[in-house]
Amino acid sequence: VSTQSTGEVLLITSKMAIGKGTKKGKKINQNKKKLVDPFIKKQWYDIKAPNSFAVRKIGKTFVSKTSGKNIASENLKGRIFGVSLADLNNNEHQAFRVIKLRVDDVQGKDCITNFHGMDFTTDKIRSLVRKWQTLIETNVEVRTTDGYTLRLFAIGFTKRRPNHIKKTCYCKSSQARLIRKKMNDIIVREASICDIKGLFEKFVPESIGRQIEKECHGIYPIQNVYLYKAKVIKRPKTDLTKLADLHSGDTREDVGEAITNAYDEKDNAAEPAPVADDATEAK
Repeated sequence: VSTQSTGEVLLITSKMAIGKGTKKGKKINQNKKKLVDPFIKKQWYDIKAPNSFAVRKIGKTFVSKTSGKNIASENLKGRIFGVSLADLNNNEHQAFRVIKLRVDDVQGKDCITNFHGMDFTTDKIRSLVRKWQTLIETNVEVRTTDGYTLRLFAIGFTKRRPNHIKKTCYCKSSQARLIRKKMNDIIVREASICDIKGLFEKFVPESIGRQIEKECHGIYPIQNVYLYKAKVIKRPKTDLTKLADLHSGDTREDVGEAITNAYDEKDNAAEPAPVADDATEAK
């Protein structure tokens, strides 16, 4: 520091505390954990769908290996997978329907699944909703013959009558209540006479929706009736015998192949060769 009056220079020195602001006293942690690939402790299992579908092996899932009381097969039970019906049946026209499958048993490296629910994709439901018509929606709880309790959701829309002049086709609130009640009655009647496998097989061809359209036509014509959602509320204890029947072979309907009539072939073979006329022989 210099002073203007005397011109002298003063030197000021200071000592820094040892260990502060320097890297001399810093120690490196020698007990640092090594990076290990987490998938080394995992096992892969195949997901097997019921025999109602064309494709049985739908994917793979992993789980931690068995260690002590942590059993791998027990951790797999109860897992739920959502699979597009287009992938299950190799039919792209059924891509709007998602089937939920639940793991009920593990056999070897296969996860044996059962039906757990069904849902529509969001784009499909939004494509059905339009202006100038009434949306009718309902839900009802049903019980199947094998002890499952499900909540089914249905949707439908009014349509124009023949020679309809008005731009809109709205129905009255009293008519909507009657249609809603009729829809509930039909769903309960159709679902209570079959097991859960038969109920899910009715979803694909929309047989229940067509039955609702037919019986509700006298109240007000409706269209685009779908069971767009199914939720399993209660389920019985897992029966391994029924589960094995659900995965044994292929129970889909065999349409067969076209064959020729054997009697027609015999008749064609027995027909005599044409005989030439006398005039032709003379020539």
